[in-house]
Amino acid sequence: MTLEMGQADRERLLAEVLAGRVPDARGRFGPFGGRYVPETLIPALERLERGVREQLHREDFQAALGSELTTWAGRPTALTRAGRLSSRWGAEVWLKREDLAHTGAHKINNAIGQALLARRLGARRIVAETGAGQHGVASAAACARLGLPCTVYMGEVDMERQAPNVGRMRLLGTTVVAVKSGDRTLRAAIDEAIRDWVSDPLHTYYLLGSSIGPHPYPYLVRELQAVIGREARAQMLAQAGGLPDAVIACVGGGSNAIGLFHAFVPDASVEIIGIEAGGRGRGLGENAATLAFGRPGVLHGCYSLLLQDEHGQVQETHSISAGLDYSSVGPEHALLLATGRARYDTATDAEALDAVKECCESEGILPALESAHAIAGAKRWAERHRGGRLLIGLSGRGDKDMSTLQQTLIARLAAVSS
Repeated sequence: MTLEMGQADRERLLAEVLAGRVPDARGRFGPFGGRYVPETLIPALERLERGVREQLHREDFQAALGSELTTWAGRPTALTRAGRLSSRWGAEVWLKREDLAHTGAHKINNAIGQALLARRLGARRIVAETGAGQHGVASAAACARLGLPCTVYMGEVDMERQAPNVGRMRLLGTTVVAVKSGDRTLRAAIDEAIRDWVSDPLHTYYLLGSSIGPHPYPYLVRELQAVIGREARAQMLAQAGGLPDAVIACVGGGSNAIGLFHAFVPDASVEIIGIEAGGRGRGLGENAATLAFGRPGVLHGCYSLLLQDEHGQVQETHSISAGLDYSSVGPEHALLLATGRARYDTATDAEALDAVKECCESEGILPALESAHAIAGAKRWAERHRGGRLLIGLSGRGDKDMSTLQQTLIARLAAVSS
């Protein structure tokens, strides 16, 4: 994907990023972001924007959020040196362990933060969407914690491949609605959650799970997930004795990645790399690699990069990982690509499965299929940078993926051993 932007424009935009001036007052990350929604949602978004501006960085709100993250969600999460992977790859490998956070992934950081904000804004109920199920579980847990009714929309395809998370949401008291329209995955679930929100924007709060959507969501989610990178940077200095040469994370909508990347953007010596879902191949419908193959357009209220055909029709995607199976990407990632501050690569389904196996056997850690894409990309980086130091964002644990793994990787291993 090539963005038509001159060197002077790239340098100007990067200076804005480094100065902390993105998004701007209109919710723009350079040319990306903004707010493209039905008129009925403008008052709700303006109310949310005021709430974010007035509440998010208040001392009492941050104290309440910090308390929940520490005493309930289990922060700070560990930084683990992956000794055996380091020996295999010839590089110094570190893992930021969001798989150890409550509910099993980074999603809880955003869910509890937005739920606290929703309660302060007087919301009576919460709606959310989910793909891999982790944001749904995190939203369900946060709402149970705060006593807020919650409804989660989930594509029928994702409900089948993430059945354990559906059960967890229901145990936590959340209503799970199967989405049978469209591609029956994350994009369709977001569509339905927005329809619900439009029907009652005054009393319903939409707890969006990734760094996508209309302003102020990409900023809000980034701010709530930035705890990952702040912790990781301090931990690297304390445990490794210096910054990594590269920071690598998987990218679907992009919340775990932007949360990890944000603290390292000013560090010019640190290479920032996102790994998207390469799926089965490079053709439309064969992958979910928006930053690699997408073109600018609007989806779910945000101007960013989209996987679309020559007529501008948004295309269905494919990934073995439900959480990366999305047709667009957060606008801040599009900006980091445009400025050259970050680069983005892909890992195929097969490479992700191989990464799951290697991480399990080498480190005793079962990563989520989403995280496995980052591990696969990190291995390629290590092959080109012998002796380098890299930090991998382990966005979640793989328990939720056992059904998919049973049909693929585990079945293959059983066939070889029989």
